[in-house]
Amino acid sequence: MAKGTALITGASSGIGAELAKLCAADGYNVILVARQQAALEELASTLSETHRIAARVLIADLAEPGAAQTVFENAGAIDILINNAGFGLRGAYAESDWQRDAQMIQVNMTSLAHLSRLFLPGMIARRSGRILNVASTAAFIPGPFMAMYYASKAFVFSFSLAIANELEGTGVTLTALCPGPTRTNFFKTAGSANTNLLKGASMDAAEVAREGYEAMMAGKPEIIAGSRNRWMILSTRLAPRKMLAGIGRRLNSPQ
Repeated sequence: MAKGTALITGASSGIGAELAKLCAADGYNVILVARQQAALEELASTLSETHRIAARVLIADLAEPGAAQTVFENAGAIDILINNAGFGLRGAYAESDWQRDAQMIQVNMTSLAHLSRLFLPGMIARRSGRILNVASTAAFIPGPFMAMYYASKAFVFSFSLAIANELEGTGVTLTALCPGPTRTNFFKTAGSANTNLLKGASMDAAEVAREGYEAMMAGKPEIIAGSRNRWMILSTRLAPRKMLAGIGRRLNSPQ
């Protein structure tokens, strides 16, 4: 018998797919949410056969304003919510495509906040539930040439810590996962594949997912994935904001 049900957004690849695998391996039924139907159905089939759990696919574009409500209405009660869906865009803000920026705001911030708001009351009523919001180490510094993306992840991190505090004593926990550079399709999609962000060491999506999953199950409010990333973020805490913006600019510049 399954332990419960986990809903994972952005589950078609990368960190989201790895988190779905961990949920299934731990005995949870999974609801996989993304736009890529073929990839989701393949993953669902693999997980159900390997782990003998129920795996369901929900096709949704979280860039659409009504998508979170639709997901909620079709999901039913869940025990774990993993808000992983998100994307980035690189370029000077004054030259950006506002429609794409607006879609990024919708996916990275609005849908994440909306899904959390929709599922939380049921979890609180049952006095049981876990939420994992995927932020980024980008949350800790300004990001010239990826300004909106960095700002969106700062929102996710701050929002998550605030709600985690509100949930104390309810039986429900919320965890913010902050990965650094991770080997996924993110950089190709964002147009950042040739930037200095990828000069240093990067983590595997499975490593990031494992750290995030374990932190969520332990009820921790936050986890920065990888010891190298933890030291890097610690070193930024006393640095002037202008200096941090300069670091962000260099990271997002071509190699």
